Amino acid sequence: MNYSPALRAAGHAAQLPTSGQAQAGGREAAVRAEQAGAAVGNAVVFEGIGKTYPSFSGAVQALSDISLEIPAGSIFGIIGRSGAGKSSLLRTINRLERPTVGKVIVEGVDIDTLDARGLVRLRRRIGMIFQHFNLLSAKTVWENVALPLKVAGVPAAEVKRRVAELLALVGLQDKRSVYPARLSGGQKQRVGIARALVHRPQILLCDEATSALDPETTQSILQLLRDINRRLGITVILITHEMSVIREIADRVLVLEQGRIAELGEVWRVFGSPRHEATRALLAPLQHGLPDDLQHRLRARPPEPADGHWRIVQFSYNGEHRLEPDFARIARALQAEVRLVHGGVDRIQGHVHGRLLLAVPGGAALPDLAALAQGPRALAHRIEVIGYVDSL
Repeated sequence: MNYSPALRAAGHAAQLPTSGQAQAGGREAAVRAEQAGAAVGNAVVFEGIGKTYPSFSGAVQALSDISLEIPAGSIFGIIGRSGAGKSSLLRTINRLERPTVGKVIVEGVDIDTLDARGLVRLRRRIGMIFQHFNLLSAKTVWENVALPLKVAGVPAAEVKRRVAELLALVGLQDKRSVYPARLSGGQKQRVGIARALVHRPQILLCDEATSALDPETTQSILQLLRDINRRLGITVILITHEMSVIREIADRVLVLEQGRIAELGEVWRVFGSPRHEATRALLAPLQHGLPDDLQHRLRARPPEPADGHWRIVQFSYNGEHRLEPDFARIARALQAEVRLVHGGVDRIQGHVHGRLLLAVPGGAALPDLAALAQGPRALAHRIEVIGYVDSL
């Protein structure tokens, strides 16, 4: 792919992170882009964006007062419930949707000032991949990827070279002569990604790019997008209803609710301490809820006798201060037999989130649990007894 020499060099030198390495944040991604010779700053800036659609029943406000910045070289996620305005906002970046009010600034340019020719150039700098692939069934993989270049009048030799590089990038060299009907969903999306990169964009828009894929294929596509972002410094902006996708790949996340900003920030912080009801509702499927058998047996008050039951103590972690479970310290602090009953933790950008349910004998004296969740030696961000069970 004909990116700048510095970007190509950075791409050859880049290594995918090992499982023990935290995902880089937006700032780190921007630093990598700078080292590769790319411009550092904001890829996209929204200033007071509003979007109203006419309807038979009156005007529909799809977006209202959206102001934010998307750092260059980052992976930025946009989430929200159906009708929250995700697609409307994404499509203002390449002017598939024109805001009713406000400005969209792409790489320092107010795109509302562009004429028709300027918009063509803008859209060639912004690649886009879709949920349902949008491939031409009568054309081969090679022809699908080559088509935008041919339409743009790129010389045949350059088309051949660039398509070959792109198919190698997405791992489809051996599928160049295959038609879409013979491809798997993941392979079709890889063709879509290759096609989106033909004009060497600096921004890649992903509109529910993994929603039609199975979990295993989703992981491979996310790995590819992460690789493209890190190797080439491309800013990736994606919308999705899959919270696991945001957790897996994004640096920062915007939560939209009824066309307005509900929350905005680093993924680990928003997921760890959601403040808006819409965010909590979206994240609910990721939570480690109580299993049914424990829920049915859990009592609000301790049964008799006092030493014939177990307390269920919940240790919660929200990612702050890099705090994570330390079972040896927990056992020493509780000074009692401790059993892990249920729970789990996730690591997002190096920050631990989740909760653990521990069983402690009812006859054991507990220390001040609130005190164990305070100060630099805290065992968790929140510790509380959530109920009692007769037996385990």
